[in-house]
Amino acid sequence: MNFLRKKLDEIKRPFIKGEKWAKFAPAINAFDTFLFVPNHTTQKGSHIRDGVDLKRTMVTVIIALLPALFYGIYNTGFQYLSQVGTDFTFMDAFIHGSFKIIPMIIVSYVVGLTIEFAFAIYRGHEVNEGYLVTGMLVPMIMPVDIPLWMVAVSVAFAVIIAKEAFGGTGMNILNPALTARAFAFFAYPTYMSGNKVWVSEASMVDGVSGETILGSLASGEQVSYSMLEMFSGSIPGSIAETSTLWILVGAFILIATGVGSWRIMTGGVLGASIMGLLFNLWGANPLMTFSWMNHLIVGGFAFGIVFMATDPVSAAQTQKGKWIYGILVGVFCIMIRVFNPAYPEGVMLAILLMNVFAPTIDHYVYNSNVIKRKKRWESAQIKTA
Repeated sequence: MNFLRKKLDEIKRPFIKGEKWAKFAPAINAFDTFLFVPNHTTQKGSHIRDGVDLKRTMVTVIIALLPALFYGIYNTGFQYLSQVGTDFTFMDAFIHGSFKIIPMIIVSYVVGLTIEFAFAIYRGHEVNEGYLVTGMLVPMIMPVDIPLWMVAVSVAFAVIIAKEAFGGTGMNILNPALTARAFAFFAYPTYMSGNKVWVSEASMVDGVSGETILGSLASGEQVSYSMLEMFSGSIPGSIAETSTLWILVGAFILIATGVGSWRIMTGGVLGASIMGLLFNLWGANPLMTFSWMNHLIVGGFAFGIVFMATDPVSAAQTQKGKWIYGILVGVFCIMIRVFNPAYPEGVMLAILLMNVFAPTIDHYVYNSNVIKRKKRWESAQIKTA
């Protein structure tokens, strides 16, 4: 490690203040802080000192994402090879999925980090580690056969419009990864919906179809998958959103490390369960009659409520606000699924909608607390008078 430290110091010399390449210092410093803990500390003012920084938080989220990602890679190969009718092994499926998904991850990171570096150099501030998670999330919530150039354009739109336009990491009001998916959905709808986009190479092989469960229900069709298949994730869908089992493993990691909010996750499940039960009682269409428990384990709900709704920047910040925010995400997710046949997967729009209203929720929670404390103070003054 000392050898690497010395080499980095040598590389950084032309980039220090006053040297020829000083304006590019944020770019080279990003590699330094990625490999080593920064060697500077606060010198004045009141600060909370903790061993957990932004880099460690982002790495924790990446670790929590890996179980769902690895299963998504396998399921991509499984869905294709099982439909074409050939004999295959676990490794055959995993290799096929890797050839499809790894290029998407590379494109996401290359495009996103290039833009982040450019803005950091232009503004003269350090590169933050926030895109480590966004760069992984974007390909995980996309259809497997979306062209790489569309991934690149969606990433560029999300980083510039949903993040850097607001000031960068920690300043955005919308979740950047969901913004990328929303852009792709409305800009390239034929690549984001239908029965040919969820199984790799489905459009090039006769007899291969991969309609999602929610898409089939929205079309008035019945589904043939068991609850166990829905929970384990051996169904068509976005790359890493199908397996509730492995998403729950990630949720446990986030909650155990204190990175993800259990209040938002629990609130989302409560809100979705209540709406699912109410629609089960109504039963006016196939999506309404679909069991409320199944609503929790199909589509992107589980992935969205664990990894997207809990984004600490765009979610509610107060304790009570997190409950309200989570419950409303669950409620609106099921409502959009049931009432919008053209877009049966509602978690993306539900989270983006609540991202916009999260500051309002916190505002009224703060005001409510101020009013309560004021009343308690007035009551105490009357008693002592």
